[in-house]
Amino acid sequence: MIKKLIRHCDDRGFFMEVLRDDDQLLSRFGQASFSKSYPGVIKAFHYHEKQDDLWFFPSGNAQVVLFDFRDESATKGETQVVYMGEDNPLLLLIPIGVAHGYRVLGQEPAVIMYFTTKSYDPADPDEKRIPWNDPLIGFDWTTRNR
Repeated sequence: MIKKLIRHCDDRGFFMEVLRDDDQLLSRFGQASFSKSYPGVIKAFHYHEKQDDLWFFPSGNAQVVLFDFRDESATKGETQVVYMGEDNPLLLLIPIGVAHGYRVLGQEPAVIMYFTTKSYDPADPDEKRIPWNDPLIGFDWTTRNR
């Protein structure tokens, strides 16, 4: 699920709602986190078995790559690419069983805020790691000039 974010602009700047309890994006709220990555960085891949993620990039821009591992899904084995960030403000819901990662685009860092349906538990981390260049996913992170 993707929610288009609306900026309300005036001569002072802008205001934008990111997540509301009536958006029906999270079944429950677990944790909010904030991270910054530098230009060209690739953070990929991992997936969860117990939690959904909701991603938002308030500054910078990113190429987000999703790979569906869910057995019951009509899109099992498919890759989806979403471009998001300050130039395309979106909320991206990443369900349980969908591997995800991103690459920072442009010459500026990207900041990600993400919300999860469960809090992180260091004794039982719900992060199944996959290398960024995993052959099963087979994603080519190279920018192609056109």
